[in-house]
Amino acid sequence: MSVFEQIRNGQAYNIKDEDYQREVHGEINRSRDLNFLINQTRPSDTEQLNKLEEQLLTAGKPEGTFLTPPFQIDCASRLFLGKNVFANHGLTVMSLGSITIDDGVMMGPEVALLTVNHEPKNIRVVKAAEIHIKSNAWIGARAIILPGVTIGENAIVGSGAVVTHDVPDNAVVVGSPARVIKTLD
Repeated sequence: MSVFEQIRNGQAYNIKDEDYQREVHGEINRSRDLNFLINQTRPSDTEQLNKLEEQLLTAGKPEGTFLTPPFQIDCASRLFLGKNVFANHGLTVMSLGSITIDDGVMMGPEVALLTVNHEPKNIRVVKAAEIHIKSNAWIGARAIILPGVTIGENAIVGSGAVVTHDVPDNAVVVGSPARVIKTLD
């Protein structure tokens, strides 16, 4: 079982571990290099951007999906995107624990999706939990989604919200920590 699979199954890892260094840091370095190239490419050079994004997103870039540079994705092989996903500029993705974003999700500028955290008693040990954003959710500008959170279908996360718990389908959440303020019909 790969380090990524073990982490996805809840195992904590010391960042000095040789397997962690080889597998995870190898993917981080690959992703960082491609992020850099994408972020330095002229927006009008769509052919080059598409080639680079295909290399970055090894799980595939589905039809209609668009990530607006600049962005940072640390473990791009652990990011799984649906069709017609849109992310505005400044997206930060820490996907060690895996992130699944279903069809039709929209994200405003500077959204952060963070699947990893450090153990308080030993900050060299990381633990991650998967993020899942379900179909047609809307994530507002500068929202932060923390490890282990599922955002429900058609949910709206308000700008600047810090989401620490699951968001039900059709719910609108705001604040820090985010709380439900209403449910959509």
